[in-house]
Amino acid sequence: MAPSLTYSNIFLKVFFCFICYCFSASFCLAQISATAELDTNVIKLGDQVNLTLYLQYPNEKGAVTITWPVIKDTIVEHIELVSKTKADTSIDTTTNTSIIKQKLTITSFDSGYYVIPPFTFYYQSILDTTHYKVESEPLLLKVKTIPVDTTKDFKDIKPPLEVPFTLQEALPYILGGLAVIVAGFLIYWLIKKFRKRKTKEIVPSKPTRPAHEIALEALDALDKEKLWQQGNYKLYHSTLSDIVRTYIEHRYDIKAMELPTDETLVSLRTRLGSPIMKEKLREMLVLADLVKFAKNQPLGVENEMSLKNAYDFINATKLAATASAEGKEDIKE
Repeated sequence: MAPSLTYSNIFLKVFFCFICYCFSASFCLAQISATAELDTNVIKLGDQVNLTLYLQYPNEKGAVTITWPVIKDTIVEHIELVSKTKADTSIDTTTNTSIIKQKLTITSFDSGYYVIPPFTFYYQSILDTTHYKVESEPLLLKVKTIPVDTTKDFKDIKPPLEVPFTLQEALPYILGGLAVIVAGFLIYWLIKKFRKRKTKEIVPSKPTRPAHEIALEALDALDKEKLWQQGNYKLYHSTLSDIVRTYIEHRYDIKAMELPTDETLVSLRTRLGSPIMKEKLREMLVLADLVKFAKNQPLGVENEMSLKNAYDFINATKLAATASAEGKEDIKE
């Protein structure tokens, strides 16, 4: 019989402990309470009032898990949330409970009586998985209008108050104006300085040898390269045009390398006496422009004719070996 009694005693002790455990858990859950308080139940239209939420529960670490209600911008219709503080926790040592507190600032712009519904707090005990809830009591808020004395005359709306303009407010404008003035003087000084600076025109030095000798040698070298025979029409005519334009610059002091063909021909209109030379020069330069800019592919005879026209033009306009008694250069045409 001894073993049987031993098992019975063990079972009774376990059962008794379980009952005590459940009783303590129920007692802990019963201690949870929620409260909502208003600083005042009566406010004027547009005034603000504090609504404070309290939640009290046993001060046992991890005993319960609290879910705080979500506070929206509108508590209820016609009652708006202005601001809210963080939920702070304090401990009441006399009752050994924890108290969570949050302060809401609310207002209303419509007169009347408004019921603030209960705030619901959810919690869960570590002893089971059931979710419980506790609610605060509903609150009544009265919003009064501002009384109007109808026996008095209506008054005009007060004009806006004139705030004096301080030096601190004017300082950014003063500094900005000074910055604009300084920048203006600096720009004026720089423009004046650069205008006074004389730009030195770079005058290309004339070759020591006669211009026609250099040009004829360059034409001979171009002819030997056989560029157009290899399909390099653009390079051939560009080089040919540059040789003739360089010769014109050194021979007549005309910036032919910078001028288009029409202006070059106009500049030489009074310098060339032979109409034949004018026409040969025009044909050679125009064909070179067509090849360079219009991607024209001239015939072989046209390529050879351009080279011949260049030879004829340079030979016909080169300076004579002697000068006249008046010091002017004679031109062999």
